[in-house]
Amino acid sequence: MIDLHTHTTASDGRWTPTELVRLASEAGVTVLAVTDHDTTGGCGEAKRASEATGIAFVPGIEITAVVDGADVHVLGYFVDVESAGLAAFLETQRADRAARVRRIVERLAQSGIELDAEAILKPGREDPSRSPGRPWVARALVSAGHVSTSDEAFERWLERGRPAFVPRTGFRPEQVVEEIHAARGVASLAHPVLVGHDEWLPGLASAGLDAIEAYHSDHDARTTAHYLEIARRLGLAVTGGSDFHGDESHGPRRPGTVCLPRVEFDRLARVKADRGY
Repeated sequence: MIDLHTHTTASDGRWTPTELVRLASEAGVTVLAVTDHDTTGGCGEAKRASEATGIAFVPGIEITAVVDGADVHVLGYFVDVESAGLAAFLETQRADRAARVRRIVERLAQSGIELDAEAILKPGREDPSRSPGRPWVARALVSAGHVSTSDEAFERWLERGRPAFVPRTGFRPEQVVEEIHAARGVASLAHPVLVGHDEWLPGLASAGLDAIEAYHSDHDARTTAHYLEIARRLGLAVTGGSDFHGDESHGPRRPGTVCLPRVEFDRLARVKADRGY
């Protein structure tokens, strides 16, 4: 059982890396990647916990790129978490995330909802490897009694088109792919059905994208088959995983609920080897 898409408290997950590994082990996961947003801060703890439980660990990340104001998430696998270049790039990403949180809080204040941005961002100041984002604001809205759930926070205030939505700024996916390769990683487009622009895929493949996430909790069987066909046509590998967060806003997902077939994982590993890493 191979799950290559999970999140921890290092970004917007609700479970620590050690807790995530325990859940994965209980579910029968044998290969696990932690792919927190714009940080590898949870990988060290997850690797140690995985070694203790016999799970093969893949250091990963999910980096947010931007195209025409829309988020495009690029997964990186087998990355060198000690890469100074990657660390500097991610520091910039997290600074942009913190600035976005502050702008969201300002928008909420314009609607009569007062939150303390610095209190929301405090975990990131205490541990600069932690990556802030809208889920942190959603949880603050719940704690302050303005909404009942994180889902409601997004639906009423934080989603695109809602009063407190602030669009992301950032690098294009082609540059993100370059950063992942520079860190000796393999790059995969996350949940392409949520991106909604299949016409971008040939250009991204030409720019060095290695894989597409065909297996995902938001992909039904037809969607998975669709992206498997596109991957084969473009000569790309495929990735997959549950996208577990442990948060109600991401649905009742658990580690291992969506898995990558072993043959596809072996192909992904060959891509890494072919790149000489």
